[in-house]
Amino acid sequence: MTTDLERAEGPTGIRGALARSALLPLRLFLGGTFVYAGLDKLTDPGFLSGTGPGSLTAMLEGVRETAGAEWMVDLALKSPEGFGYAIAFGEIAVGAGALVGLLTRLAALGGALISLSFWLTVTWSTEPYYYGNDLAYLMAWTPLLLAGAGRLSLDSALAGRRRRRGRALYG
Repeated sequence: MTTDLERAEGPTGIRGALARSALLPLRLFLGGTFVYAGLDKLTDPGFLSGTGPGSLTAMLEGVRETAGAEWMVDLALKSPEGFGYAIAFGEIAVGAGALVGLLTRLAALGGALISLSFWLTVTWSTEPYYYGNDLAYLMAWTPLLLAGAGRLSLDSALAGRRRRRGRALYG
């Protein structure tokens, strides 16, 4: 005889546990990569400087003519230092959310939007398109956006806590 909780969680046994944990490697990879990328930007004095090789300004000026969304490049060039900090802190927030599985769908949306903006600007002219990594990152965020974090996450723990509280109050 199965309980309501077992029916809600799907198949039991090893196959069920693996299915419920299938998104964990993707979360760990994307989360770790985005946290690392954000920290790398914050600790690279050249990236946040206004000019010079390795700066965000130099990179944006280099892709301006070939970007799919030139208006994005122009917007970033109005305040490259502010834009650089926004990218870095956005990557850290998105990555941390994915790593621990907190507000995972929101983190995935943020990661997808960051990846989309990089694809439309920095890697838009990459030929063939599959050599550019930003489109692959955009697609990698999609399962987390659609399905959430999965079982091993703070989102799942908080949902379980809310269910138990609801049963205690109304059960």
